[in-house]
Parts: sequence; structure tokens; C-alpha cells
Amino acid sequence: MSMKKYGLNEITLMQFIFMNFGVQISIGLLALPQVLAERAGTEGWIGIPIGWVFSTGASLIIIQLMKKFPDGTVVDLLTRYLGNWAGKSGAILYALYYLFFGYLGIVRTILYTKDWLLPQTSAYITMLLLLIPTYTIARNGLRIIGRYVELIIFLSLWIVFVYLFPLKDAHWLHLFPIFKEGWKPIFSAAQVTIFSYLGFGVTLILYPFLQNKTKASMGVVISNTMTMLVFLFITIVCFVYFSPDEMKAYNEPVVNVLKTIEFKFIERVEMLFVAFYLFIFSFSWIPTMYLSVFCTSWLFGKQDHRSHLRLLWLIIAVATFFYIPTFNQSDQMDKALAWAGICCEYVFPACLLIYVCIHDRLGWRVYE
Repeated sequence: MSMKKYGLNEITLMQFIFMNFGVQISIGLLALPQVLAERAGTEGWIGIPIGWVFSTGASLIIIQLMKKFPDGTVVDLLTRYLGNWAGKSGAILYALYYLFFGYLGIVRTILYTKDWLLPQTSAYITMLLLLIPTYTIARNGLRIIGRYVELIIFLSLWIVFVYLFPLKDAHWLHLFPIFKEGWKPIFSAAQVTIFSYLGFGVTLILYPFLQNKTKASMGVVISNTMTMLVFLFITIVCFVYFSPDEMKAYNEPVVNVLKTIEFKFIERVEMLFVAFYLFIFSFSWIPTMYLSVFCTSWLFGKQDHRSHLRLLWLIIAVATFFYIPTFNQSDQMDKALAWAGICCEYVFPACLLIYVCIHDRLGWRVYE
């Protein structure tokens, strides 16, 4: 694929940061406090900084890997160092991974929409309502997706201030004592947060589109830190507001904590939150499904990804007409995605970096 296309779709450092950040916080945030409470009680929040260490380390490994071939994506790098067969295999692998990520994101969005906003609306209609505007954004490439993510994150800053209201009824003693059951439950919670940080692997495709690649390392550290701060802030708000037993009873404590807030001009704040959070949910499927069709377009040597995008949208729409997973089934899909993400974002880039370093040191053949 021509490198000119990468140049024409360059993204700024801020867009690069926000896309990494947006994919990470998109679908895992609402249930995270409850899962942490089940694993480690009110000490579960300690697992969030531990997860940050692992995700940031893996992100920096990816940056070091991409520096080996800064003008190409991971599939271009695979082709250069291992040959055409490896590039095509990598394109198929990451196309399927990003497709699975995006599909789970849009399924979760539909389920949350039906649960909180539109219980009488069929999943098929909701899917169409989401896919039509999504195609309008995704068909225009990464630069437009980056601008969209940038805009939504700036418009979402009000959410932080809303979550300050429950703190007036906070019980900070819920967080103490710390380490009352040792490190084992905390490490169990850290495992969950490592899964929650998944999404930083989009750097494997985004890197050649970044205008100033010298700041890529700084960008991934900032995006992972932003993710950690959001996870930590929301989790602590839930932990100090709900009792330890209540935390385990709510499936989406991030939403339920808002039920206690009432303004003169609006009573159901949580409904407004869920409605607006649909935009943040979209970070889980708009960028990732674009990256999926980017990989398939690369596989067939095409620069125009729109035909693949239309085909993908059609397949998803038809499939949704016949079947939509339930919450329990989506939880099983989430577990499968988590282990797929560990392979595609942690293990594979690290192994590939080791191979590339050995390859360069020994001067083995490079496939042009």
C-alpha cells in the first residue's frame, strides 16, 4: 500500500492520545468498580495503578517496535522482516481482533441502550440507528475519526464535575483498612484492570499516521495515564458512596451512583449520562472497525476501504436482525476478547520486537 495514503491521513499528537484513551475507556468503565469490588473488596482500586504499569510498559514496547519501520503499520513491518506471508497473516489476525473488539463494543452499547433508554425498541433498529452515522464518520478515514474523538472528549468534560456531587455523601472509611487481606486479592483485581486497559494496541496501526513520531512515547504514556485517572476517580467515587455490599449488588454502579443526583431542570441525571455516554461507547467500535477494514483493504492491496466498510456494516446489520447476544453471552465474549487482547497487544508485539532486534543485529535478509 502506498505510503502516500498514510501521509494524507496524518493525525496530530492530541488525536493520537485521545484515540488510544477513548478506545480504552469505552466499554469497560461502567462495570469496572463492581468487578474490582468482587475481586478485592474496597481495596480493588489499588489494582488500577498496577494495571497502568503493565499497559504503559506494553505501549512503550509497541512504540520501540514501530520505530523499526516508522513509515509502515505492523503488517508492513511483518512483511519487511518475515515476508509477504507473515504480513498477510498479521493482517488477518488484527482484522479479526479489531472486528471482535468493535462488535463487542456495539453489542454492549445496544444492550445498555435497551436496558436504560429504549426497552421497547428492537435491537435491530437500534443497530441501524448506530451504524448509519458511524459509517458517515468512518468512511472518511483516520483524520476525521481523530477529530470526532477529539470533539466528543472535550464535550464530555462536564461528566467529571457531575461525579463530584455524590462525594457530599461519601463515607471515606469504606476504603480502610488497606491491605486487610494481603496482596492476593489486589493482584486479582490488577488482572482485571490489565484487561480493562486493552485498546492501546491501536498504536500498531496508528503509528505511521502520527505527524510527530518523536513524541509517540510521550503520547502513549499520557493516554494510559488519562485512562488510569478516569478509572481511579470513578472507582473511588463508587467505593466511598456505596457500602461494600452494595457495590457487589449493582451491575453498573457507575450509572447507579447518579440516581441520587437531582437538579431543578432535570431529575433523571443517569438517563442523560447514559444517552451522552453512547458517544463515548462509539470509541470502541468506530476506530476499531475502521482498523479492521484497513487491514482487510491492505490484504487485498486496496487503498479505498469504503467498500469493505459497507460490506462489514451490511453483515453486522443482517446478523443483528437474526441474533443479538445477551448480557451473559457478552460477558463470555468479553473474557475471550481479554485473552485475545493479551496475545495481540502484549505478547505478540514483545516477541516481534525481540525477533526484529536479533534480525537487525545479525543482518538477516530484509524483504522490500
